[in-house]
Amino acid sequence: MDIGIGIVLFEDVEELDFVGPWEVFGMAARERPELKPFTVAERAGLVRCAKGLKVVADHGFADAPGIDILLVPGGQGTRREVSNRAMIDWIASVTPGCRWVTSVCTGSLLLVEAGAAKGRRVTTHWGFVETLRGRGDATVLDDVRFVRDGNVVTSAGVSAGIDMALWLVGQLYDPAFARHVQRRMEYDPAPPYTAAA
Repeated sequence: MDIGIGIVLFEDVEELDFVGPWEVFGMAARERPELKPFTVAERAGLVRCAKGLKVVADHGFADAPGIDILLVPGGQGTRREVSNRAMIDWIASVTPGCRWVTSVCTGSLLLVEAGAAKGRRVTTHWGFVETLRGRGDATVLDDVRFVRDGNVVTSAGVSAGIDMALWLVGQLYDPAFARHVQRRMEYDPAPPYTAAA
């Protein structure tokens, strides 16, 4: 049975927030063709991302196929989208039927606003933790890469979405397959300049 992975796009979405998980799911789909990642925006078509990358959303809200895993990325655009009733109502309408509801970075703001993460333990980008806490709608954790609360999984900023997506692959299949996907991606973070001088 196909597993639809709907990745939400909007103007000023942070590129790696969705491209990182896309890479994980796309790599996994090479060996598990039932995984069907796709992008969805309010309207299908061109979307300009936070750093200027332009991408084309596969579907609009009205024609999106079934979603088993929803991924809501972050970026500056979330500050606008939190007041976009079309976005919030759509998220609220699809999440009850999802197996997993996920976010990267400030995408957790949209999940909370839509009710999918209200009252849950969540995380977000370190620079947005206090803002999200100030809403009082969720318990916001910091200093973690990702947090699971029931079927809601939220991750910290940007690259943490890759970790979360790999964890999800391990939940869908098994940790050995997730490690295999990680190796195929050659994802073994060793950032420079991490040691004190």
